[in-house]
Amino acid sequence: MTEYQITVGLPTVTVLHHGQPVAIQREQDPSATIRAEYAPTARACPPYCIQPMRLAEGVETFGELEMLDYLQRIHAGDTQCMVIDSRTADWYEKVTIPGSMNVPFVQNMAGQPTDLPGVKKTLLELFGVEEINAGFDFSHARNLAIFCNGPWCGQTPNYIRTLLALGYPAVKLKWYRGGMQDWCSLGLTVV
Repeated sequence: MTEYQITVGLPTVTVLHHGQPVAIQREQDPSATIRAEYAPTARACPPYCIQPMRLAEGVETFGELEMLDYLQRIHAGDTQCMVIDSRTADWYEKVTIPGSMNVPFVQNMAGQPTDLPGVKKTLLELFGVEEINAGFDFSHARNLAIFCNGPWCGQTPNYIRTLLALGYPAVKLKWYRGGMQDWCSLGLTVV
């Protein structure tokens, strides 16, 4: 058992990341420090403005234990849940939460998607949405836990607002507000 557990009785959580098992645990080296890209406390606003705790009615804000629960559910075979890293591919390739899938919505500053055909493809092929007439049927849409860089990052808030505007049910959207900054500050495993 690890000395620095995630919480009492939970030393590790195993997930699949790109088909390979990864054990998520707390950093065991007491001299370890936070990753350099998440250490700065001064960030220009805009674009790096502190985000509210509650994004929209019905959208649940997650912490780390809830994110780990989602990852465990996925690992156990729950195909209705997805953990989405909404950051651009270069950030995802640098570091991410094991078990997450990179599905960025590239948006302009107003939060509008810049690639509407790509958004439609994501909804239909990944998120379990069906196309009906000139709109969408969200009755079988997946439950999404979405994150980005941290409480100062606007990518996921814009992503969620866009999904809501398209009709995605708020109860199927979860926001891990702490994102990579909080995940790394707690010494949780990254890939």
